[in-house]
Amino acid sequence: MKGTPRSESELLELISRVLPKPSPDTVTGIGDDCAVIDNRKNNGDLSLLKTDALVEGIHYTSETPLQQVGWKALCRPVSDIAAMGGTPLHAVITVAAPSSWGNSQWRSLYRGIGKAAHAFGASIVGGETVLSPGPLFLSVAMTGTVPRPNIRLRSGAHPGDLLCVTGKLGGSFKSTRHLRFQPRLTEGQWLASQRGVTAMMDLSDGLGSDLPTLAQASGCAFRIVPESLPLHRGCTTHEAISDGEDYELLISVSPRRWPDLQSRWEKVFPKLPLTVIGSLLDHHSSSTQLPWGHDHFQP
Repeated sequence: MKGTPRSESELLELISRVLPKPSPDTVTGIGDDCAVIDNRKNNGDLSLLKTDALVEGIHYTSETPLQQVGWKALCRPVSDIAAMGGTPLHAVITVAAPSSWGNSQWRSLYRGIGKAAHAFGASIVGGETVLSPGPLFLSVAMTGTVPRPNIRLRSGAHPGDLLCVTGKLGGSFKSTRHLRFQPRLTEGQWLASQRGVTAMMDLSDGLGSDLPTLAQASGCAFRIVPESLPLHRGCTTHEAISDGEDYELLISVSPRRWPDLQSRWEKVFPKLPLTVIGSLLDHHSSSTQLPWGHDHFQP
């Protein structure tokens, strides 16, 4: 493979070829919301590993309050753990900050991190702090756990399964919701415990990028009805598909189980919609053409 990677998925394929094969206790490695490790000493539960990064100028602006930056930095990996049906445990945080920072900047950033850690039950156990001549950079590495029967991978869907999303989509940046979102942790844990839920993924790069990723992982094509997408007020269908950073959950559900699942969802989460937006098809079928979501390696 010559030249430069044209997409994040192409880069991941390159990395996978270069690295040695994962150890035998790896259930799934590169290519899902989290890495899943089969730690048989862990009371039968599976261990989750996730790392995520924030870069000034890409994920937020220089005017963004640092407390909001800290909140978002920790909530992003929590959202990935939610998509596995898991529970966050421990986090280590790396911060490369400008040399001009004083106590007030450090305090504001870590107040946001601490607020999110308290809200979602994660324990900050270490990390690294360095000074950088460039923009602010944060990296959060997080562990989690999930009961073995509840693990939900991107690869678990089947042709005929319904595609559903939690909440509403679109306009995350223009509304600043991307700085104050609530990871669907409780909802992901509940969904993972339900019969008929076959796959889950969090919507961070946008439906236009994340849905094809889930479908490909499951060996399926897909079809959606754009008019069925649940939109935030003032958003277009195009924005709901391509804006990204919604941090909602995309799930696939057995059509036979859907009526019962929908009824129970409405009782447990009466204020949060769970909307059918389409279905998965045999891989020989044609998928709905969607505007692309966010990809760091797209021009």
